[in-house]
Amino acid sequence: MMKSGWILIIAAGCIIVAGVAILLIGNPSPRSGPPSGEPATLPAVEVRSYQGKDLSSVNDFHENSIKGPQYVNSSGYRLTVTGLTNTTDVYTYGEVLEQYPHYSKVVTLHCVEGWDATILWEGIQVRDLIRHAGPDPRANTVIFTAYDGYTTSFPLDYLMNRDIIMAYRMNNITLPAERGYPFELVAEDKWGYKWIKWIEKIELTDDPTYQGYWEQRGYSDNGDLNESFYSF
Repeated sequence: MMKSGWILIIAAGCIIVAGVAILLIGNPSPRSGPPSGEPATLPAVEVRSYQGKDLSSVNDFHENSIKGPQYVNSSGYRLTVTGLTNTTDVYTYGEVLEQYPHYSKVVTLHCVEGWDATILWEGIQVRDLIRHAGPDPRANTVIFTAYDGYTTSFPLDYLMNRDIIMAYRMNNITLPAERGYPFELVAEDKWGYKWIKWIEKIELTDDPTYQGYWEQRGYSDNGDLNESFYSF
C-alpha cells in the first residue's frame, strides 16, 4: 500500500512540473538564478554560538596591526616552510587547504589592550606542516613572518606538542583581511601579539634568543597569559 501511494505522489509531481514547463515556454522571462540542477552559492553566515557557548563577533576585534590591514591576493600567495628542515616547502593557499586535515576549536584571544574575543576557529595544525618539511634535530625555535613584515617566535615544542592551528576561518566564515587572511596563528594561552596574522613564512632555527617585532620593544618573548606581557 505504501509503495503504490508513493508512486502516485511522484506521478502527480511530474504532472505539476510538466505544467510549469509549458508556462515557461509560453511566457519566457530572464533567469535570475543558477542553471537548473546547479546549487546556488549563498554568502556564509557568521555563527555566534557553538555547542552551547556564546561566541564573539568577528567585528569585536580592534585594529592594531603595525601597518594596517593587509590585502593578500590568494592567487599569488605562497606559504614557505624553511630553515633547519630537510626540505623547503612552498604552498599555494589551495594546496595548504587540500593537503592537510582541518580542525575546529573555540579559543579566546586576550589582547594586552584589555579586550578579548572568543571565536570558533578552523584551520590546520602547524605541526603537520613542520613534520612534512622534516625538522632538523638542531631546531628549537620557530619564527613566523607576516606579509607586512611582522614577526614573532615560539619554542618548537610548543607547536609540536600542542594542537596549535593556523586558522583560515573564524565563526564559519573565511578570515576577513582585517583578521589575517589567508592565515592567522591561534596561539593558545599566549597574549594577542603572538597571534600573528597574514602568515607567509614559517622558519625553523636553533636560535632561542630570537626576538620578534614587539619582543624587540620590551614585550615578553614567551607571551604567556599567566605572566605579564612586559619583559623585565
